[in-house]
Amino acid sequence: MVTLKKYKLSEVATFEISNIDKKTKAGELSVHLCNFTDVYYNWAVTEAMEDSFMVATASDNQIKKLLLRKGQVAITKDSETRHDIGIPTYIANDFDSTVLGYHCALITPNPEMLDGRYLNAYLNSSLAKEYFANNASGSGMRYSLPVDAIKNILLYLPSIEVQREIGKIFSDIDRKIALNREINRNLEAMARQLYDYWFVQFDFPDENGRPYKSSGGKMVWNEKLKRSIPSTWRNGSLPEIANFSNGIACQKFRPTNESDRLPVIKIREMRDGITDESEWVRSDIPESVKVYNGDILFSWSASLEVMIWCGGKGGLNQHIFKVTPQTNYPKSFIYYQILDYIEVFKSIAEARKTTMGHITQDHLNQSAIAIPEDNYILQLFNDKILPIFQDIVSNNEEINSLTLQRDELLPLLMNGQVYVMPTAVNCDLSHG
Repeated sequence: MVTLKKYKLSEVATFEISNIDKKTKAGELSVHLCNFTDVYYNWAVTEAMEDSFMVATASDNQIKKLLLRKGQVAITKDSETRHDIGIPTYIANDFDSTVLGYHCALITPNPEMLDGRYLNAYLNSSLAKEYFANNASGSGMRYSLPVDAIKNILLYLPSIEVQREIGKIFSDIDRKIALNREINRNLEAMARQLYDYWFVQFDFPDENGRPYKSSGGKMVWNEKLKRSIPSTWRNGSLPEIANFSNGIACQKFRPTNESDRLPVIKIREMRDGITDESEWVRSDIPESVKVYNGDILFSWSASLEVMIWCGGKGGLNQHIFKVTPQTNYPKSFIYYQILDYIEVFKSIAEARKTTMGHITQDHLNQSAIAIPEDNYILQLFNDKILPIFQDIVSNNEEINSLTLQRDELLPLLMNGQVYVMPTAVNCDLSHG
């Protein structure tokens, strides 16, 4: 066991509450703004993210107080729900022009007593999250974290040397997760570019291996699609290429024991994965609403999103379609057809927001897409895309595994039970 000493945060760190909003004001200096969502969704903020931050302005005094420096920790301070308050992120680099935005607080540890990476891990623990949720003020539409609640959170700290060792463990895991996500972004961009080239620009390989349209391939006007398409293609609808199975009302199928159940996949799980807050459903639900890694999910109510699921076996809740291919249509083609059509669906849902915007089976039946008659084109496309899909799924599975291992390590390291890297962390953390 490691000896732990108790401190209030105010005894080992200083902090600033941000008052920098998204506005651009005359007479102020241009800055990049690390805002609430940048803090909320990232274990660490790195210099590679700076170009994605929005541009705003800040005064000299604001920049002096809220410029991001390596070793600091930012936390969310205000939100619509109490459980979104106190979410931390580690500042991994020194920034020249990036400041922390409104609704957040910036913590600067005393480097002789508190390691920033350790603090970030500590504030990610269930103990810290429960403390912040219980100390949030407000009700209904808005919650806020009082200054005293930030000052007075109790920290149980090992020596600074042990803190640094523990902090490095979590930073190494996060770098591997970040590397996998970056690889996947590049893979997804490659796959989408190929889809656009073949099925939007119609420059798929002709019989001579040349780009069809650019090489003078015959195009004909299609009245339904209101555009020209290759002469051997036709118009069709999404249900012609895929089956859309709606999820079930999982509350009607609650499990009777912990050994015979599946996690419920709602829209939240599509975004955040399976968490401790996920609900459960009996495992004997119909196969059509069981979800496996690699399945296509399409949320059709309120938030319209399409994804390849990689979060493990689960049960599909209502308001989400499980999309399975019809005969002769590969999953890769279906996925990008839906992804390409999503903006049309969003415009339909926007027009229906007075009743809760959503997509119905009628909208699916009324969809209009271009479909090649020659299955060879689809198979050739799938041959090129399938390895990319498999790599994306594999990388996401590793992300989920690393996240689970990180969450399991967290309480052990925070309470002093262990402070060395277990051999069970089965990845090369030297990346990044």
